[in-house]
Amino acid sequence: MTELALQTKKICKSYGTVPVLFDVDFDLRKGEIHALIGENGAGKSTLVKILAGYHQQTSGQLLRKGQPVTYQSIGAAEADGIVMIHQEFNLANDLTVEENIFLGKEVLKGRLLDKAAMRERSADILQKLGTKINPRTRVKDLSVSDKQMVEIAKALAFNSEVLIMDEPTAVLTSGEVEVLFRIIRGLRDHGVSIVYISHKLDEIKEIADRVTVLRDGYWIATENVSDVSEDDMARLMVGRELSALFPPKDGPPKARAPVLEVRNVSCPKYVSGASFTLHEGEVLGFAGLIGAGRTELMECVVGLRRRTAGSVVYRGKPLSARSYAETIQNNIVYLSEDRKGKGLFTSMRLAPNVTILSLKDHLTKLGLLDSKREDATLDQTIEEFEVRAPSSRALLSQLSGGNQQKIALGKMMQVEPDIVILDEPTRGIDVGTKQQVYYFVRQLVEQGKSCILISSELGEIIGLSDRVIVMRSGVIMGELTGDDINEEEIMLYATGLKGGVVDEPAYHN
Repeated sequence: MTELALQTKKICKSYGTVPVLFDVDFDLRKGEIHALIGENGAGKSTLVKILAGYHQQTSGQLLRKGQPVTYQSIGAAEADGIVMIHQEFNLANDLTVEENIFLGKEVLKGRLLDKAAMRERSADILQKLGTKINPRTRVKDLSVSDKQMVEIAKALAFNSEVLIMDEPTAVLTSGEVEVLFRIIRGLRDHGVSIVYISHKLDEIKEIADRVTVLRDGYWIATENVSDVSEDDMARLMVGRELSALFPPKDGPPKARAPVLEVRNVSCPKYVSGASFTLHEGEVLGFAGLIGAGRTELMECVVGLRRRTAGSVVYRGKPLSARSYAETIQNNIVYLSEDRKGKGLFTSMRLAPNVTILSLKDHLTKLGLLDSKREDATLDQTIEEFEVRAPSSRALLSQLSGGNQQKIALGKMMQVEPDIVILDEPTRGIDVGTKQQVYYFVRQLVEQGKSCILISSELGEIIGLSDRVIVMRSGVIMGELTGDDINEEEIMLYATGLKGGVVDEPAYHN
């Protein structure tokens, strides 16, 4: 008989009067990788937070090695060998990497911290993860992908028997993913049980042994991964066919007026002499490997990062871009790849998150907040973007990642932008919500607006973009149009095999 590491029986969970899980049965075998999938809002995060002691079920049973348990805290679950790696980073930015890895579980030598032991152990774990992160580096100075590796290192620092991984590869390079998968398989072979949440169905096929599908808080199916295709999993998740994931393009790009002209923009350490033009009513894709400088270039364009050279012209008008506020006044908005750190206020209610950019439009003549107008704007956003929320009074942190992203998109549209810059807009969201984002982008350009899309998913770049610019090491390597917008051509430029001559990476994201 197969030994079960964890099991739920008829688990239900409600927040106040709002039910979110309904009689969910789930079991995790010893030494297996069990994928958990579903659309945003399906209940995945709620279920694993019950497993990891963040929440307690409203009814039903949680069993550990066959025995009923209730974890009253995260610490209680960790003491019982269950550790969760979050999609959204839970790191102390002002502490070093090694201090974060051992935060709350410091190694002592007598009454003093054994810093040498923690540094040595941290370096060993980071080396096994295939990363060159210095344990003494402060977390605030790390790239997004390096922060993810630190989160993983935290979980590996202790001998966990159950590891819950929530979108662990969302910000990793393909090489980093390969290393992580090798580590995950090694853990499984040593008897560790892993719950693996991902919206990347190709990853599920590659790494998981079994897969469980949730939809709208209900258990839908549990299957051996070898018995289902990616299309099968997508259908189970959304309850419908997804034959048209990307909206049709208009055909060959028409001659259109330039709306944004970027000339020879440079940013120390990240971007060197970048030039491009965005035309009216087009999607301009930016491709490249992590560390290529795409995000930094866009932050220079919108005034979030200082540029040391070059110019930006919007519809014939030079932009000084001294601040993002000035950029917004010129009808240009930017959606950050760092949803939690730079995009939204997770500890606040939904309404202020939606109206923060357009606050002046929600004030009375006396300069006070018009709460009725703000609530009306929120209701309109919830309806337009099909946001799933416990209530309109909910905190943003109570929403799933995909629904948080919909709020972020709704926030941008309140200023009626002319140019929308989207940086990794579908990171960590499910296939159904991705389709909604794709159609949203196409609707923007059909309305005459222009869009810049940064994405590490080549399928997204190819499926949405009218033109594609490829960057490497802070330099624009080339521009692709028509049939040249394909995976092979993009990777030739991204790796430096085609395009301008670029030295080994001098820029690090």
